[in-house]
Amino acid sequence: MRILLHVILLMGLAGGIVAAETGGDGVFPYVSRTETLANGLTVIMIPMSGSGLMSYYSIVRTGARDEYEAGKTGFAHFFEHMMFRGTKNYPAAKYDRMVTEMGANANAYTTDDYTAYHLSFAAEKLETVVRLESDRFQFLEYEVAAFQTEAGAVYGEYRKNRSNPWQVLFEVLLRNAFTRHTYGHTTIGFEEDIKAMPKLYDYSREFFSRYYRPDNVVLLLVGDFEPETAMKFIRKYYSDWQAGYQPPAIPVEAEQTGERTAQVSYEGKTLPLLMVSYKAPAFDVSDARMVAGSMLGELLFGETSAIYRKLVLKEQTVQFISAEFGFNRDPRLWSIYAMVKDETDITAVRAEIDRTIDQFSRKTVDEAELRNLKKRLRYSFLMNLDSPDAVAANLARLIAITGGMDVIDNLYTAYDRVTPKNIRDAVRQYLTPERRTIVTLTGRE
Repeated sequence: MRILLHVILLMGLAGGIVAAETGGDGVFPYVSRTETLANGLTVIMIPMSGSGLMSYYSIVRTGARDEYEAGKTGFAHFFEHMMFRGTKNYPAAKYDRMVTEMGANANAYTTDDYTAYHLSFAAEKLETVVRLESDRFQFLEYEVAAFQTEAGAVYGEYRKNRSNPWQVLFEVLLRNAFTRHTYGHTTIGFEEDIKAMPKLYDYSREFFSRYYRPDNVVLLLVGDFEPETAMKFIRKYYSDWQAGYQPPAIPVEAEQTGERTAQVSYEGKTLPLLMVSYKAPAFDVSDARMVAGSMLGELLFGETSAIYRKLVLKEQTVQFISAEFGFNRDPRLWSIYAMVKDETDITAVRAEIDRTIDQFSRKTVDEAELRNLKKRLRYSFLMNLDSPDAVAANLARLIAITGGMDVIDNLYTAYDRVTPKNIRDAVRQYLTPERRTIVTLTGRE
């Protein structure tokens, strides 16, 4: 049963905490409560009673995007590794032992726009988790030798990733699509920067001090707990953490005015790969055309699309064709990608992608087709909210991009308002030849 929307504003508690509670009658089915400590730390709590389980996300709103200094890419991903190196209070071995003894699962990942550290555990261990996580975010400790060892491990990870042809293609795509913005490098960074990383110990400490601050972090707690109890622990262990986030000086990418292309010869065996990417706008839920544009990947190239039926099911010229029209803090890319069975068919597949885009730029999409897409988007979202871990994982990106929970209901309300004309306008504005970068990759026979 959905809980009626209610809002509570509490001013002046615990040295400046502000709390707001919302939820229930939008698309998001749970009540959420958001509190902000005096030091800027945002805490989002979503109680889900009954399971005895919790998911605890520490979302650092820093990713590869924030690496704006020449020769110093890869540090956001590097700290995904280093944050498990421990502190004086809880050295790595002790941290690992405590996590194991709790029966918890701790992990992390880095993206273009944020880094997320997450644990799943029995709810009765909440205070222990808050104590452990607050300690490593405030008091991470590592010596030069440990830093250099981990930097070497990161370079090994980079080399391993090069065995994946998609990773090779994606790296070339970003280098060609962006000439100024930091989206021009992958999350793991440029190879030359990773190789030089072992010499940048002092810079690593500066990076941590600059970005790992409470006013750049969102805690997301989901599961079987009482918000008042959680906040008591969070105030106890996080209130002394000092604010001081320093926003990055990210250069603005110039408007792309002509098609860019690149061809990659892969050292190993693979079917040919094709990626067609268009410059996309930054996420803005108030922009109807941007919201409509984000629906184009599924509408034009999803598994119910005409091009999918033709290329995958009927002609079987591609192993698959798909699209990624995601959300980012700054303008990035919307991409269509395919694995082609025969190199001689690459040109034909490209032509079919162009034909699909041209058709949607000239015609108005069928109302029923658009309505069905909206239902699928909503249904897919709701079906992935069945556990604390699933809820937290599905909210992390949007929370990282915007800093709060309002975006969830606002986004699905914006989806509902999209019209066939919005769809056609988005195709005409965003999916144009001068905005695209095309990369093909072929391997050895």
